[in-house]
Amino acid sequence: MYINTHISHHIFKTKLLKTPREIEQGMMGKQFTGLFDALLFVMDNMDNIKESSFWMKNCIVPLDIIFIDDRKITKIYHDCKPCVTDECKHYPGKGNLVIELPGGTCKQLNIKKGQIVEFSNCKSPRL
Repeated sequence: MYINTHISHHIFKTKLLKTPREIEQGMMGKQFTGLFDALLFVMDNMDNIKESSFWMKNCIVPLDIIFIDDRKITKIYHDCKPCVTDECKHYPGKGNLVIELPGGTCKQLNIKKGQIVEFSNCKSPRL
């Protein structure tokens, strides 16, 4: 499923990931295509927000990782580099949603902590 994600006057065509398998796979072995330019992870702990952690194992492109709580950006990791070993850096944060964008996008578009994230073209009650 694809939705529109609005951040700082910019709209991203976003692929929605909800199943544990989709969330586990993320951008591993993938590149952004014309079909989408962002991934949105809907975490299992939507009603009981706790810290989660992402890593770049087997990713092939650098990513910006954005943690969102109650539609507000709580943490951004910029230009996270791909990793091919089992000793990859972890990127923890709190939030019930996480967005991955191509590396460097947040700095280029001036996306910052505290900004509000909106969604459209979506029927999910959790967004």
